[in-house]
Amino acid sequence: MPSNKPAARTAPAAPAAPAAPAPTSGPIAPGAHRYLRPGRPTRHLLNPLVAGLTRLGLSVRGSRVLEVTGRRSGRARRTPVNVLELGGQPYLVAPRGTTEWVRNIRSAGRCALLLGRRREELLAVELPDAEKVPVLRAYLQRWRAEVGAFFDGIGPDAPDHALRAVAAGYPVFRLQPVAGRTGGTVTAI
Repeated sequence: MPSNKPAARTAPAAPAAPAAPAPTSGPIAPGAHRYLRPGRPTRHLLNPLVAGLTRLGLSVRGSRVLEVTGRRSGRARRTPVNVLELGGQPYLVAPRGTTEWVRNIRSAGRCALLLGRRREELLAVELPDAEKVPVLRAYLQRWRAEVGAFFDGIGPDAPDHALRAVAAGYPVFRLQPVAGRTGGTVTAI
């Protein structure tokens, strides 16, 4: 038998909190997903200038144009980067954090570095946080004037524990020649 009582009012459901990204292995360290968007002068003046000089074959303190396949578009994406040479091995460090080129390189597992007409196909192996300290220190020694602001006061003279504490926020890739290709390693000019 139907009731003549009005239906009880219920409070509207609270909006669901956005789900945190699932970690790929282990807990997410503080700063692991940090990203500092470049400002307008960097996007519209500095990056195009460095990329233009690099396309002409002029490296600005080790700069190259990084080319990596876009993970969604499938098209080649290019951005200027600083290649660090450490112990005869080239490395890429992302001082701005998890940028689009980092996400693309993680997806593709390989990239190309361009300098003028020279093109070098490379495999990109991401380093675990425990192995980043000497690379981050060398990177800061070489490019502190350019990237020091992104490291929140951490400099090349910081103790190892301080660099380890922030390592999760700075993706680092060791570059290796693609098997079967010639050309060796990239040398900074």
